[in-house]
Amino acid sequence: MPEESVDHLRLRHHGDVDAMPGMLDFAVNVQGSAPPPWLRERLAARLDALGRYPSAAEDAAARIAVAARHGRDPDEVLLLAGAAEGFAMLPKLASRSAAVVHPSFTEPELALREAGVPVHRVLLAPPYRLESAVVLDDADLVVLGNPTNPTSVLHPAAAIHALRRPGRIVVVDEAFTDAIVGEPESLASLRAPDVLVLRSLTKTWALAGLRCGYFLGAPEVLARLNHGRAHWPLGTLQLEAIVATAEPGAVDEAQRRAAVIAVERASMIDRLTEAGIAVHTPAHGPFLLLRVTDGELLRKHLAAQGIAVRRADTFPGLGSDHLRVAVRGSAEVDRLIMAIRTAGL
Repeated sequence: MPEESVDHLRLRHHGDVDAMPGMLDFAVNVQGSAPPPWLRERLAARLDALGRYPSAAEDAAARIAVAARHGRDPDEVLLLAGAAEGFAMLPKLASRSAAVVHPSFTEPELALREAGVPVHRVLLAPPYRLESAVVLDDADLVVLGNPTNPTSVLHPAAAIHALRRPGRIVVVDEAFTDAIVGEPESLASLRAPDVLVLRSLTKTWALAGLRCGYFLGAPEVLARLNHGRAHWPLGTLQLEAIVATAEPGAVDEAQRRAAVIAVERASMIDRLTEAGIAVHTPAHGPFLLLRVTDGELLRKHLAAQGIAVRRADTFPGLGSDHLRVAVRGSAEVDRLIMAIRTAGL
């Protein structure tokens, strides 16, 4: 797609802009307003250590914890100040031609374009299946999400493997994979020189304000991403959060929460459908893609009722009648359904 036809401001739009303080928030996919008590206690216990710089040993301990969680070696882990930092690193791979599978999270495309990397958009039509993707042969970098934000589609691992080519790196954004029971189709444990997996701790653990995540991949590829990075890229609390959430008990807790999300998602799909809202299914993530009539008017109506939903027309391939909503509990959905019914659209 020609550079002049791309609106960078739209690519930079995210759900937090749609959710003002005090609103009922369906716009942001973070689960809960704060980390669970046990994690807050772990972080608070490290406050007295903030007077000294994070050590190499602490960085190593965090990489060891993540490696153990995914069955990898510590040198296959690159710790990040949030998944967004990982996307910002992608230009370091010096791609000659990148392909980004859409509709999907827009930060990877923005980072590549701002670095002058030619980007080809691979636009999937409903039902947004990866098997229909047409990726140019000369693309030496392919980026996709799994499950994909905002469609909530979970691509089969086999379909991702089909994208691999000699001389190409495939980057899989698995920011929401830990919100799916069993983490099916994940490539986090795959040890391959041409596949990078990106994980975020922001959503499941309500750590949006702390910025924690990591890349999983071949050491030589991670070294290219890490080159030129500032010293002490992660702080003490970030490292502690990464260690804590990689421990077996935390992984089990995330899976229990994923089971709850699955039940809430199914109920939410049924209720929205009964209210006359088209919901894209099957859905696997902690969010749903809706298609409505006069989506912009509905979004403004909901905002006036104190309810934030995510506009989805900033995702390439979607339009103003698409909205994204986070999966929430029955009481929150009650308010959403009631407000939709009063819209008169």
